[in-house]
Amino acid sequence: MNSFQLCEKILELDVNIRVCFMSALEINIQALREVYPKINFGCFIKKPVTIECLIKRLLAE
Repeated sequence: MNSFQLCEKILELDVNIRVCFMSALEINIQALREVYPKINFGCFIKKPVTIECLIKRLLAE
């Protein structure tokens, strides 16, 4: 199971849970939306990230 499949399982339990993804790789969000249409990819954090930016982004979510 990858992180996106895990997210789908979590959302099956509660659709109100917010999930933030973090990756150092280049991610094609549009392609992910086609494969995982139930997931909201609004919070995608690109590494490297400073602690300050990470906290600010998570608090915003």
